[in-house]
Amino acid sequence: MQATSTETEKLLDLLAETPQRLQSLISRLEDARLQTKLDQDAWSANDILAHLRSCADVWGKSILAMISQDNPTLRYISPRTWMRKTNYPQQEFHRSLQTFTQQRYELLAALKLLTIEDWSRTATFTGTAKGREQTIFSYVQRIVEHEMQHLAQLESGLNAIPTS
Repeated sequence: MQATSTETEKLLDLLAETPQRLQSLISRLEDARLQTKLDQDAWSANDILAHLRSCADVWGKSILAMISQDNPTLRYISPRTWMRKTNYPQQEFHRSLQTFTQQRYELLAALKLLTIEDWSRTATFTGTAKGREQTIFSYVQRIVEHEMQHLAQLESGLNAIPTS
């Protein structure tokens, strides 16, 4: 899909919305509930935030490289692998959300400076599918789609946890 100003504005709005939706979803919950898993295979709210932060680290860094370099070759890093190298799952939720929110606003500030042509800037990723090329636009779409899935997962999980 070719980037249009309408599409890029929509993506920017959705990126800005993620921290707000996270805050709204957890605003009235006790800290202990943010750690609650429905079963051993489920993720808690804190686990989901840790994962989103890892994705923001990895994918955001790639986007900034695409902005600052002409068609860089970047090694793909799995956000799940990256998360294992952090202490995000152990961090207090509200402090972690503040850090995620600040990081998101920094990414948004960089993206808002782009011209419509800049959204087509590319990078070639190695370590996954051979020579997979992505644009800033396609990577931002990926982030938004991924976050929407996890926000729905969080909402569903929080609704299923019995209130005390």
